[in-house]
Amino acid sequence: MSKSLHRTVVPSSRRALVAALAVTALIGSLAACTSSPTNPEPSEVAIVDGGEIVIGAEQEPDCADWIATCGGSIWGTWIMQIPTLPGVFQTRQSDGEWVPEPSDLVTGEPEVVVADDGTQTITYSINPEAVWSDGEPITSADFEYTALQIRDGDDIFDKTGYDRISAIDASDPATVTVTLDSPYAGWRTLFSVYGIMPAHLLEGQDRAAVMADGYDFSGGPWKIENWTRGTSVTLVPNENYWGEKPHLDKVTFLFLPDTTAAFQALKSGQVSVLYPSPQLDALTQIDAGLPGIQSQVDARSGNLEAIWLNNAAAPFDSVAVRQALAYSIDRDAIVKRLFGSLGIDKAQQSFNSPMVAPFASDDFSQYGLDLDKVDELMEGDGWKKNSDDVWAKGGETATFSIKTLAGNKRRDLTVQVLQSQLADAGFEMTIDQVTPADLFGTIAPQGDFQAGIWALVDTFPDPTLSSTFSSVNIPSEANGFSGINFYRTDIPGLDDLLGQVDSEIDTDARISVSHEADALIAENVPSLPLDTVPNVLLWSDKVGGPEINPVDGPFWNLAEWGLAG
Repeated sequence: MSKSLHRTVVPSSRRALVAALAVTALIGSLAACTSSPTNPEPSEVAIVDGGEIVIGAEQEPDCADWIATCGGSIWGTWIMQIPTLPGVFQTRQSDGEWVPEPSDLVTGEPEVVVADDGTQTITYSINPEAVWSDGEPITSADFEYTALQIRDGDDIFDKTGYDRISAIDASDPATVTVTLDSPYAGWRTLFSVYGIMPAHLLEGQDRAAVMADGYDFSGGPWKIENWTRGTSVTLVPNENYWGEKPHLDKVTFLFLPDTTAAFQALKSGQVSVLYPSPQLDALTQIDAGLPGIQSQVDARSGNLEAIWLNNAAAPFDSVAVRQALAYSIDRDAIVKRLFGSLGIDKAQQSFNSPMVAPFASDDFSQYGLDLDKVDELMEGDGWKKNSDDVWAKGGETATFSIKTLAGNKRRDLTVQVLQSQLADAGFEMTIDQVTPADLFGTIAPQGDFQAGIWALVDTFPDPTLSSTFSSVNIPSEANGFSGINFYRTDIPGLDDLLGQVDSEIDTDARISVSHEADALIAENVPSLPLDTVPNVLLWSDKVGGPEINPVDGPFWNLAEWGLAG
């Protein structure tokens, strides 16, 4: 999975209400169709201080430079970034909803002012107790360093929001004021999704080189002790962390990309915790009950899986072909086969995930299996079927390769079903399995693909699609290969609409323009949303503390984990 940077929420009663209804519906269907999973409260398990555990990790990141394109794998964010780099906001549960709350890095909610000239200032007051692992205080200089690295750097994963920064006042070490040249509704993502980096250690250094293979500094409860490529990452407590200290002495993340092998490792006790992409056999075993294993499944998810199309590469450089592809696939049938046991049987109809449901429309629902529409669109675009019943035009055929991650059985099944459905419609699809590091580190940023299947994970509950589909975020040599519009989407009028979603402060107006953008996206099918992937967390009953956080990931409260006493 890759991370999607910006999907922050500006809480409002209407938005919370709509979100709550959507979540209730999903969870209701989940409960109705499964006798499990159990949802034990972490506080119910008494734990002791000391000891160590091993956790299975599905993916290994390409690097630990989280603001760079190579840091795009969400697993890197979960296992190293969140435990070690402090951020201003963290997503926590309040009255049953997951909402952004100020962290202990700051003294409280930042002060935000929008001036008559349209500029927006945000003032952060830094917790005087906040220090780096070497004992140096966390100051405004760290905020300034981080912001400028993102705003002005090359090969940045996503600059959205930071690209509006026009000035930073870091004259007071305990306070920093950031000025944006225009209002930014997603301002809470700033210094939250990427966290803060230490200026006194990185200023004047080659940041990418220093952080490529991990780093020895920390402003969180954990430090990276060791990263052995291809094998594991080990965390140990940061003794100078000013907040709650970890109970465990050591946590090792063991890379297990093969989901079947990971499941066996859990059952054998080789690992104590898994956060697997839901697999059919795993869900069946969870439903039947696993001796000694606790489980939690949550349909509230920001994990949006899609068929991603390269709009700049044939045959998907044609709108008609992309629309025809959408009419070639029975997405509901695929979703029902994958997640029907959880009561989830409808395809996702927007690239806004259920975590930001009020901002999503259902415009992609116009696309269902309709081979007559496929014929109409393809023939209208000049294609004819050849003797192999494959669409052909100008000496080329509608043949394409889809990139997928090796070892994921659910995706293996998905692409096999896709291959069969598309063959019936006249498309020839081959399957190319790659590693996460290659996919998110080089292949996707460089646009070296025709199609792919992976999930974008919302790392903050906000409804911004500009990072994914605005043309300014297409990685290129001109922008230093910054941005995650890997799909080379450039739809007339869309940049303006997505810019309005980013800038509009009024919630109702923001929702309205978001729906306009959704309609334009669906009309042009830059890619095709497939499903939202439920969150599944499995852990040994010898461990206390694990609990799903659908935004901050499975290890958000790792400091609270411990061995059962």
